[in-house]
Amino acid sequence: MEAPEEPASRPDRTDQSDLSDLSDQSDQSHQRGQRGQRDRNQRDPSPGRDRPDGTSRSDRPDRPDRSGPSDMGLPPRVAAEPDGTVRAYWRARERQHLRDVYAGVRIKKFPEDLRMMEHLMWLSRSQAVVELGTHFGGSALWFRDRLRALAAYGRVPPGVRVVTVDLRQDKARAALSAADPSYEDGITLVEGDVADPDTALRVRAALPAGARTMVVEDTLHTYGTTAAALRNFAPLVPVGGFFVVEDGIVDVPELRPPGMPGGVLPAVRDWLAGPDGADFRQRRDLERYGLTCHIGGWLERVRQGTAA
Repeated sequence: MEAPEEPASRPDRTDQSDLSDLSDQSDQSHQRGQRGQRDRNQRDPSPGRDRPDGTSRSDRPDRPDRSGPSDMGLPPRVAAEPDGTVRAYWRARERQHLRDVYAGVRIKKFPEDLRMMEHLMWLSRSQAVVELGTHFGGSALWFRDRLRALAAYGRVPPGVRVVTVDLRQDKARAALSAADPSYEDGITLVEGDVADPDTALRVRAALPAGARTMVVEDTLHTYGTTAAALRNFAPLVPVGGFFVVEDGIVDVPELRPPGMPGGVLPAVRDWLAGPDGADFRQRRDLERYGLTCHIGGWLERVRQGTAA
């Protein structure tokens, strides 16, 4: 397995977003907080020791990057170092989230990560979510309900849709039917391999025409499946939209769950460095809630390339 490494960031992927409808006003208390942080930085300018995920303190600032207008709709960042007591808590939360449920269906996601996805759906005006890795279907229900909330607020058009992909959908079909017999009104189950380009074509056909789409990848968390998912499904993401690669923690030794081979962060790094990832930037500043499973996995499309 390749050594854990943060995907390289590139200067041409910063300060871009089409989320121009967000307010550019800041409240005075936040401005005072920023001034206080600058004063602390002046007193202690050293970057400090490296973090366990391969980044330094200078790579992951304790306050959010205010360079993009999308940041104005997000809360300030809270950092948590995965060492000592925090690491033990983080590992306990990893074990706990495997047994969490939504509407009675297993969901397997950190609440902190779900909250950030909800922010991004709102900010990017997502009318649809493509989920790669259905499992029992709890997250598909969650995404559908969040999309319906956006439509109720007038943020997106009605007719929202979640298209969720897995090799087999028997368990998800049974669990979703038990939770909501009318689940098919907003959720489409697709059986297929994310590495097969035909699967991406079938997913595209199931989306509402012209829908702005967010893609969430939650498959095997290996190099091969991550690279294939990015290659085949990133074209569905519009400018200002997001592709979320889940569970980069498999490449952080201090946080890696047992039995996980890893390869997520190297796959993201290589994809961003190649032509297929040239229209995306990595948003490390979106790791805002201290705990996240998706280290290095928040990717924003910043310009039009081969997207639909």
